[in-house]
Amino acid sequence: MRRAEVKSTPVLKRSRYLWLRDQQDWSRRQLRQYVDLRRLNLKTHRAYRIKESLREIFRLANSREEAEALLARWYSWARRCRLEPMKDFAKTVKTHWDGILNAFDSKLTNGRVEAANGQIQAAKAKARGYGTVRHLITIAYLVAGKLTHLPACPFANKQCAKAPA
Repeated sequence: MRRAEVKSTPVLKRSRYLWLRDQQDWSRRQLRQYVDLRRLNLKTHRAYRIKESLREIFRLANSREEAEALLARWYSWARRCRLEPMKDFAKTVKTHWDGILNAFDSKLTNGRVEAANGQIQAAKAKARGYGTVRHLITIAYLVAGKLTHLPACPFANKQCAKAPA
């Protein structure tokens, strides 16, 4: 939203990370910038409020029923907001409605999988590719497997790289 609006409202320049970061992590400059931008009635600010209200649902809802009621209200708001990117996202939420509500039952997330994937991708980039798929799988286990039963370093000098913690 901000990217499209910055062309007509140059005040939005240099505000990208303001809209992406959590409010508790804002610097004083970002807080002042937010207060100034909030007064302008921008589409970017409306989209930000919709995004933050969805995050609040995930933070506050304790049960599937509570989440479903809050999510239904959020969905109605997002579909009527006259912001096409938010309408499209609301359609996506509706498509995955049952799966989203299941998350409130199971309390499971894919955070650990995403973290392991990030470590593996970083190892791939660092090595600029591996000779075989088997080598890649081995490195993936070493980097993201949290292996604790690795043998001691076979070399006399203590410059062996330890497995990441």
